[in-house]
Amino acid sequence: MRAAVLHEIGQDKLEVLDDVEAVGFGPGKVRLRVRATGLCHSDVSAMSGVLPQPAPFIPGHEGAGEVVDIGDGVTGLTAGDRVLVCWLPACGACPSCRRGQTQLCLAGFMNAGTPNFKRPGGDVFGFAGTGTFTEEVVVDAGCAVPIPDDVPYEIAALIGCGVTTGLGAAINTAQVEAGSSVAVIGCGGVGISTIQGARVQGAAQIVAVDPVASRREAALRFGATEAVSPDELADAKQRITAGEGFDYVFEVVGKSATARTAYENTRRGGTLCVVGAGAMDDNFQVNMFELFFDEKRILPSMYGGGDVLRSYERAIALWRAGRIDLESMITHRVRLDGINDALDQMRTGESLRTCIEL
Repeated sequence: MRAAVLHEIGQDKLEVLDDVEAVGFGPGKVRLRVRATGLCHSDVSAMSGVLPQPAPFIPGHEGAGEVVDIGDGVTGLTAGDRVLVCWLPACGACPSCRRGQTQLCLAGFMNAGTPNFKRPGGDVFGFAGTGTFTEEVVVDAGCAVPIPDDVPYEIAALIGCGVTTGLGAAINTAQVEAGSSVAVIGCGGVGISTIQGARVQGAAQIVAVDPVASRREAALRFGATEAVSPDELADAKQRITAGEGFDYVFEVVGKSATARTAYENTRRGGTLCVVGAGAMDDNFQVNMFELFFDEKRILPSMYGGGDVLRSYERAIALWRAGRIDLESMITHRVRLDGINDALDQMRTGESLRTCIEL
């Protein structure tokens, strides 16, 4: 079958091959035919080595498709079911799951260390234990979440990661209050979803911050009240908050420099929500006096900061009601052969989300 493979960490292009086989099918597993998958910035981060991932590997974790076969012991799924891919399934039994923090369950991460593909030359891993830049993939049954018939595959794919992450940061983690002021630094697919979440929550001012003009223009269409470049943020802070700082600032880049900027633009007693996934050696620093004196809340948000199954349902309900716009987030569509063009478009900021149709 065909798949897009990264041979070594640090390479910036994928090779589309037709000699890849999905392996590992058996008890507790399902085989999926991937129909659509989104290109998420985390895929690029894994390719560059910012996020840890064994190689060679097949990127992609934001996918949707149909069940081809189910292994022994799998319940609640049958062949032909339409599903989205949950790259971080909850085991239901660990301490995090028992506390209701299923987004912190580590069971899904364990899958990342087990190859679920092979080629004549050897094993191939799937990113985050999935790997959706391929025609078929074998995953744990918990990774396959049924979706209603009225949800298109490309919309379900976005809900599988970027939309859930961004909406959840605003709704679950930060719990944005109605009438508040918000700044969102980084307006790719996750940042746009964060903006939509803040709008759903009733924020009065939502300032989108991004160096790319097209992304700033897009942010306005999705609910930002204004959009500025990074060097215009100080002026926006002065005009909108009289210099005090925003009630909520979301960092959706994954770098310590932008996290520091976000911290400095958060008002005393306000909330900095860190949504971007960064490198292990990139350290964010605050001094002990400002940490104490300013009483700013620093809240990381992992996969939307809540139960992902409930978050999927909420995203679908909001989409059905017209409260969030998911179709317009897909700015580009390609076949698998166009994956490297899609990567370039993401790196330059030209795209919000690219849907890869398989």
